[in-house]
Amino acid sequence: MKVSGFTFIRNASILGYPVRESILSILPICDEFVVNIGDSEDDTDEIISSIKDPKIRIIRSQWNEKMVTKGFVYGQQKSIAHYNCTGDWAFYLEGDEVIHEDDLPKIRFLMEKYLNDHRVEALVFDYIHFYCNQNTILEGPGWTRRAPRIIRNTIRVYSPDGLFFLVLEKNKVGRYPYGILTNVPIYHYGWMRQESKFNTKVKKVSKYWNHRAKEFKYGQIDPKVVKEFKGTHPTVMKSWLPDPPPVLTLDKEYRLTNKEIRQRMKSLIERIISIDLSRRHFKLIK
Repeated sequence: MKVSGFTFIRNASILGYPVRESILSILPICDEFVVNIGDSEDDTDEIISSIKDPKIRIIRSQWNEKMVTKGFVYGQQKSIAHYNCTGDWAFYLEGDEVIHEDDLPKIRFLMEKYLNDHRVEALVFDYIHFYCNQNTILEGPGWTRRAPRIIRNTIRVYSPDGLFFLVLEKNKVGRYPYGILTNVPIYHYGWMRQESKFNTKVKKVSKYWNHRAKEFKYGQIDPKVVKEFKGTHPTVMKSWLPDPPPVLTLDKEYRLTNKEIRQRMKSLIERIISIDLSRRHFKLIK
């Protein structure tokens, strides 16, 4: 069995991505790791090159600055990296996603277990979304709960944006992949950047969705989705996590958006009838 890891990255320092830690977190169970580096304004090249592991294979690409519809340029860059993978499985992590070292043996075991079971097209991971600091997480139907991150590399797959995969069963029709739950979490640190770097990111990437950038403040959020994290962080994140952690101060004058009100209603329905109303970009094998 051969396992390919892959990601794409651009302006890692400017935008506050722990991409080095992300790659290192799964490198032990990968036979190769493809990194697609976009043209950057910072030391992204040096960050990736500093890993100095023969498994790392760097490719470079030019982003299409005219592609400003629904984040499709992210799908293009993700696919460039993916199409350079040569393994039986392709393990995708975004630059702010990290796997805990304690979970690596289980992930490797599951890839071996389902290698020849071609009903299984994807392995699906749970999510832990950190918010503002390493002690605070967000939970609710409006936040990604599960997503495929390992995809069988012998089927026709493409990415319409950076978030999910579509399997081309027919030439003109894409569908979500069939997968099994790993019950392994992905530690997502994208909402833990410094507030200034988060706003820099918003300004730089909003155009790819044809959105107008809005100022972001950590305190302006529905307090119902804010929870305390009681677990342990991956070891590779030790030097990246701020010490002391920034303090999250919720804005008491903040008014919920219409979207947040809808998510509260979904949470209530979930509690009443025990159903998951979050988005799913996969189909579970029963």
